[in-house]
Amino acid sequence: MKFLDLDPIASVAGSVKMPGSKSISNRVLLLAALSRGETRVRDLLDADDTQVMLDALARLGVRIERHPDDSAVVHGAGGNFPVKSAELALGNAGTAFRPLAAVLALSGGEYRLSGTPRMHRRPIGDLVDALTGLGARIEYAGAKGFPPLKLHPGAIARGRPVRVRGDVSSQYLSALLMALPLTLSDTSVQVEGELISKPYVEITLNLMRRFGISVVQEGWSSFAVPEGSYSSPGEIRVEGDASSASYFLAAGAISGLSGGGPVRVEGVGRASIQGDVRFTEVLERMGAAISMGEDWIESSAGREARARGKLKAIDADFNHIPDAAMTAAVTALFAEGPSTLRNIASWRVKETDRLAAMATELRKLGAAVEEGADTLRVTPPAALKPATVDTYDDHRMAMSFSLAALGGVRVRINDPACVDKTFPEYFKMLAGISRRAPA
Repeated sequence: MKFLDLDPIASVAGSVKMPGSKSISNRVLLLAALSRGETRVRDLLDADDTQVMLDALARLGVRIERHPDDSAVVHGAGGNFPVKSAELALGNAGTAFRPLAAVLALSGGEYRLSGTPRMHRRPIGDLVDALTGLGARIEYAGAKGFPPLKLHPGAIARGRPVRVRGDVSSQYLSALLMALPLTLSDTSVQVEGELISKPYVEITLNLMRRFGISVVQEGWSSFAVPEGSYSSPGEIRVEGDASSASYFLAAGAISGLSGGGPVRVEGVGRASIQGDVRFTEVLERMGAAISMGEDWIESSAGREARARGKLKAIDADFNHIPDAAMTAAVTALFAEGPSTLRNIASWRVKETDRLAAMATELRKLGAAVEEGADTLRVTPPAALKPATVDTYDDHRMAMSFSLAALGGVRVRINDPACVDKTFPEYFKMLAGISRRAPA
């Protein structure tokens, strides 16, 4: 389908079960593959990015059994992939490409890792520099500092400290942390610069503990990885995706302004290990009413917001939740006055240059937008304009801008299938809780 027309949505209300977290799914699959023993993974995300990881692990000789109930049994390779020479096509999945690059660079094989044209424009030089500092042999097959990569067997130093930049992508640090147990020695990672997206590193540390490796950290600048090997926890459940939940929670708050809502997301809640559950704090600042259980969250508009018919504008730092920040940018269209999103420079090296893309598409809806190096200021129009939204092959652009249909306008989403990256059923689920505005 080349485009999807969303008619104006009068209101939303109901419950939706979230698909599994992409960030957790791909980390768990890799850690299970590196472990001793079998791991049953429940509620695994079924989407393009996880399929990329599953395909790559299969090509590396890892046996994985899929089951109809969204579970999989991973037969761990004990830290030593059976296949020592392979070409892996990893799409635009950063949660697959970066960790696999680190793990395979320390695995003593010949590998070539490539991706989509966009992935070949996403920087990876800081991770490569850290790995070569350990003795890994890595060759750029294209432009220096970017994929594709050729990995060769190297003389990996045991116990050598490693340094990595933290201010471009937290995936570099996460990739290193997951790979370092393969050196079979105590080692440490020093982070240079301010670490961004810290909650994603917390996910990595949490899951490594589940698989038997407890990293000791000093603040966010030093991490000590003990000698040891991964072992299966037996069974692990993937919680619902908090980033995906943000669209439905925002929809509940927006719809509540005119008497709609509430919207409840199931599968993620107070017990979540994902940082994006903190998007609820952003919504509360904007005037939403939020309630939360261990594995559910419910959202509607608070009393004052309903009385005004508008949400409150915000000025906030989104460094810790850059993915959910995209939802906030579109939610700002329903606020009373301009909102400023700060510390979002990492948007520029994601699936697309999200800062430029978001500014361009918000303007189509009538907003006044100021784009800074790492900021976005959104001033909503008096009334939204119907628009055709380009999605730049970026799943989060498509899902975020679907919320504009709650503003009484028709929205055309170009290339809606890009949501297959993380949430293939998104538009079906949105339609399931939506009531169309009268023609």
